[in-house]
Order: sequence, then structure tokens, then C-alpha cells
Amino acid sequence: MSTTSETRHSVSTDGTRIAYDVTGTGPALVIVDGALCQRSMGPARGLASALAGDFSVHTYDRRGRGESDPGATAYSPQREIEDLAAVIGAAGGSAHVFSASSGAALALAGAAAGLPIERLVAYEAPFIVDDTHVPHDPDLGERSRALVEGGRPGDAVRLFMRTVGVPGPMLALMRLLPVWKKLTGAAHTLPHDYAIVLEHQQGRPLPDGVYAGSTTPTLVIAGGKSPAYMRNSQAAIAAAVPDARLETLPGQTHMIKAKVVAPVVTRHLLG
Repeated sequence: MSTTSETRHSVSTDGTRIAYDVTGTGPALVIVDGALCQRSMGPARGLASALAGDFSVHTYDRRGRGESDPGATAYSPQREIEDLAAVIGAAGGSAHVFSASSGAALALAGAAAGLPIERLVAYEAPFIVDDTHVPHDPDLGERSRALVEGGRPGDAVRLFMRTVGVPGPMLALMRLLPVWKKLTGAAHTLPHDYAIVLEHQQGRPLPDGVYAGSTTPTLVIAGGKSPAYMRNSQAAIAAAVPDARLETLPGQTHMIKAKVVAPVVTRHLLG
């Protein structure tokens, strides 16, 4: 098994350099993180370690985070689909993909757009598609952008954390930990994630044909201890993707535990 390599770069369609590294040997697997995460912070590192015995795991910093460039052109979700395509291209032209949270929404859109994804795992894209949760404020992206531009990135992170249900005492503790600096350092990318997910967080069913273009065998994962709205939305995603199945992991939540998730991912990708 190889160790994590030094940082490499792929170049997206608009010229933005996307930083990535590779761990392990085997078929190429790209990990797509969720909001505020990057290679040095979030589930990617643990998953890469757990999966490196079977795959060449490519972890990358989404644009504007870590060692990736902020973006050579104005942001849109299509730019991030192009970034994912660039990393897949660097991985050999096609790859498996594991994706989580807003990264799952991004990867699902990429598969529907025809990216060369061999097999896809989507872990809890954070949609609200029924009345089991209050819809999210459709102006969250603009509110976050205004906070960051006003020199208040910590407030943008707090707004996000409150929106996703982080308890107040836990949020207060996070502000005292070293990780808070990394979170606030990525606050300017929160509008990117909102641009990807907010349209599917309004309590409405997924639009007909939203993933009709996907030909990728897809495993949609829900946590058995996640709230009803999350489990319901994963079932809706699995029903909307032409070649998909839903698996609910008992005892799991939106927080990914690599030791639990990695064997499920491996079975789907190599099955």
C-alpha cells in the first residue's frame, strides 16, 4: 500500500487549480467532501485510510478550500462539476466516487451530467423533500455571503451550524477549539454549498427527471439514527436515480464513521 503522496494539482475547465493527493493502490476512487471540509479536516482522511487497501483514493480540496485556488471565474455549481471532472481525469479518465452531504448533491448532479463515474456512493445529500422538516431559508447563501464580506466569517459558520442542527453547547465548545480557525477560513465557500443544495431543501418533492441522465450504478446511504427528513430524502434520491438502491446503516448519523462505512462502500464499488 502506498502512503499519501505530496500534493498534486489538476486544472479545471476555467483554469482553476484543484489540489489533490492519492493514497493506496487499486481502482481509482475520488472522495467528494461536504460543506467546510477539506483534505485536512473532515471524513476524507479517515475514509482514505480505511479504503486504501482496495483503491487508489483521490482526496481533493474543493475550490476555495485548502490548497485549491479560489476560482478563476464566477462561482456556479457547474464549475464544481468541472472540478470533479478534472480530478477524475487526473485519476485516469474514469473513477469511482464516494460523496457526502453537499458533496453527494454535487456528485449526483455530476453523474446526471454524464461525468465518467463508474460507480457512485452518495451519503446523505441534505435534502428536505417533504413536511418532516421546516424548509431552509432560500436566502441562506446571500446572508452568508454578506456576513463574510462584512468581516464576520464566524457568524456565517454559526448560521450554518444552527441551520444544520448543531446544539448550542457543542457550537460554543467548537469556537474554543483549533478547528474553529479552519472552519472560519472556509466560510467564504458556504454560499457555494447553498447554491448546490438549497433548491432541494424547500420541502418539495424532487423534480421529475432530476437525475434521469445518470447511467451510474449508485448506492444511496442513509443513517438509521438520522432524522426522518434525511432518511426520507435519501429514499427519494434512490427512487429518482435510474440505477440506484438505498441502504440504511443502523445506528449511523450524518457524521461518517469510516470503520462502519468503508466496508459498505467497498462492497458496492467492487461488487
